[in-house]
Amino acid sequence: MAELNAEFRGYRSPLSTRYASKEMQYLFSDQHKFSTWRKLWILLAKAEKTLGLDITDEQIREMEKHVEDIDFKAAAAEEALTRHDVMAHVHVFAEQCPLAAPIIHLGATSCFVGDNTDLLILKEALDQLLPKLVGIIKQLAQFAMQYRDLPTLGFTHLQPAQLTTVGKRCSLWIQDLLMDERALRTCRDNLRFRGVKGTTGTQASFLQLFAGDSAKVRQLDQTVTRLAGFERYYAVTGQTYSRKVDLEIVSALASLGATVHKMCSDLRLLASRKELEEPFEQTQIGSSAMPYKRNPMRSERCCALARHMITLQANAANTLAVQWLERTLDDSANRRLTLSEAFLSADACMLTLLNISQGLVVYPKVIERNIAQELPFMSTENVIMAMVKAGGDRQVCHEKIRVLSHEAGAQVKQHGKDNDLVDRIRADPYFAPILGQLGSILDPKTFTGRAADQVVEFVNEEVNPIVALYGDKVVTKSAQLKI
Repeated sequence: MAELNAEFRGYRSPLSTRYASKEMQYLFSDQHKFSTWRKLWILLAKAEKTLGLDITDEQIREMEKHVEDIDFKAAAAEEALTRHDVMAHVHVFAEQCPLAAPIIHLGATSCFVGDNTDLLILKEALDQLLPKLVGIIKQLAQFAMQYRDLPTLGFTHLQPAQLTTVGKRCSLWIQDLLMDERALRTCRDNLRFRGVKGTTGTQASFLQLFAGDSAKVRQLDQTVTRLAGFERYYAVTGQTYSRKVDLEIVSALASLGATVHKMCSDLRLLASRKELEEPFEQTQIGSSAMPYKRNPMRSERCCALARHMITLQANAANTLAVQWLERTLDDSANRRLTLSEAFLSADACMLTLLNISQGLVVYPKVIERNIAQELPFMSTENVIMAMVKAGGDRQVCHEKIRVLSHEAGAQVKQHGKDNDLVDRIRADPYFAPILGQLGSILDPKTFTGRAADQVVEFVNEEVNPIVALYGDKVVTKSAQLKI
């Protein structure tokens, strides 16, 4: 039995088993990491060959045959002996490629494969994440447009304030997501390659390889960078590329986490008021004890993962802060956790939020009922102004409204009854001159200002250009969520 359940007897990350996509998981897998190391060794050999080093096409072809077939057990055994992961994989690769063995990793330091692989992974991870984020923005924009003029209670201090619209509120979420898209796209566009820099970033080993020819060393850096798919490399590095790069990216992801948490907290509050709900499957169970419940579990999942994303920013900041001189190794174990979990958590949030944004359910009648409980109080200024226009004294009218409002408030708070302020106004002869106007005065749409127009302008001017920027790369269909 123990053998049958062996896979369940050790720790497994829920990011792998429950939340993140297979595609994002693959980017941070051992297979992808170490096959990328081998690809980098091949790119280095090709570039060194073109610049005159004694490297043959046969050696390169031999390496290319063994990019994917990694003997992980042999590599683990080597690392147990050497206590060095890069040298362990150099040895294993060399055993598979005896002809190429003398030129594998030629002139390079461990960070040639380690850091450059991380940069390639960060680039690919951003390329996966951004189209999902823009897919969410696109879905929410459609929702905002659909409900741009549906009045709803606006809240400040979590207390009813002036009315807004369902679409306008959604546009606030979208605006934050657009800022996240911009920040992540900037990280993606600014990302560079470490290239070939040597042990402390001086390129001394490569200068020796090329007999002091500085121009060839620079050309080597440029060639490997281009072959790896980057346009630029960092002009100066220590042993590693600056961990400021990691901090910028993780900070952008942490900021995205804050956006997701705010939006999904709003959804949870609205679900509590029964005004809006996330998708709920036919067979979904909200509670083991209360069969009637429709818990906002997707939004709750997003909030949970988003909080983890937010905390990772401190890890990246502290790692940068303690990199003494040209580097220390206390970044390694932390980065193995921080970079992967930041992206896997973000990916899981995007998948879940995309699912939510495609199936939001609005309950207009509930919204209307909730407005009816508060609008009489909000309309008092309009009532006063109408009375003044009809020849009334503002101060007298204000006092009348004040008294009636307190009486109606007592009915609501002390007796649990509906707000009857309008009925009290109708029953007071003082307000007879404006009774025919009460219907229009109490029309919720007259309290939403330019909300609907703002949504249209926002979507056309700010959202659509970003969606168009991604073209057919935008992810608009969410995969079925894991448990």
